[in-house]
Amino acid sequence: MKSLDGMKPLLMILPGLALAMFIIGYPIYDLGFTSLQEVSRFGKLLGFVGFDNFREVFSDPLFWASLNRTVIWTVTVVLSTLIISLPIALILNDDFYGRGLARVIIMLPWAVSLTMTAVVWRWALNGRAGLLNATLMNMGLIDEPIEWLAEAQLAFTVEILVGILVSIPFTTTIFLGGLSSLPRDSYEASMVDGATRWDQFRHITLPLMKPFINIAIVLNVIYVFNSLPIIWVMTEGGPANGTDILVTYLYKLAFRFGQLGEAAAISLIMFGFLLLFTIIYVALVMRGERQTDTIEEDE
Repeated sequence: MKSLDGMKPLLMILPGLALAMFIIGYPIYDLGFTSLQEVSRFGKLLGFVGFDNFREVFSDPLFWASLNRTVIWTVTVVLSTLIISLPIALILNDDFYGRGLARVIIMLPWAVSLTMTAVVWRWALNGRAGLLNATLMNMGLIDEPIEWLAEAQLAFTVEILVGILVSIPFTTTIFLGGLSSLPRDSYEASMVDGATRWDQFRHITLPLMKPFINIAIVLNVIYVFNSLPIIWVMTEGGPANGTDILVTYLYKLAFRFGQLGEAAAISLIMFGFLLLFTIIYVALVMRGERQTDTIEEDE
């Protein structure tokens, strides 16, 4: 009877767990099955081909170039977002006149559709009639219009900056939630001991914010790694595939060239990258926490 009572929590969550496993597991199974098939551009399975789709993907130079840009895109956007968002959250966490309005302004980009944001930036960056060129010329900073999206390296840099801009509100919200939960008595005690704001930030805020920083890193990596709208709307991976990342490369293969088998293979590869990153990062974080607990116990 006691063993049955111990099983009750598991039995209560079992239906939800089974539903979640089906929602997550079936698409992965379907992708795996499709990636091993020859598929027509209309989605008809033509026969088993084994790992030919993966071999086709790995032999394509565009795949490796897209993978390289995906790493640059993800690392740059996530790190820059974290570095910018934490000071913003610290400022918004302080009590000052107009704080509510400032928080609303910071959150506004998050309330707008990502696709619409990308459309607005594409208009603003238009080489002939864009708002940015007109503003810079009126200020005397440039003498002639700049084709922001016509050259791959410049276009990719601009897209990274837009990616950072649209990622800041979400990350700032996570940090604000963490800051609002920090114990005030630790700060009051440090002030009595003569600690400066910088000392408080280094020895109190950062250590206590580690769980929220870890959450922000994992969620942002997953979100940015899979982000399609910004690059697709602004340049469609061009010019000459020079701004493609894996998700836009996959989209072209599937819906422009009808190579659904290769697209399914890339989807599995992307899933594997994200799964491996999450497992390694969580393991490193847990290992660091255990080492910290061990040091504290020894002291």
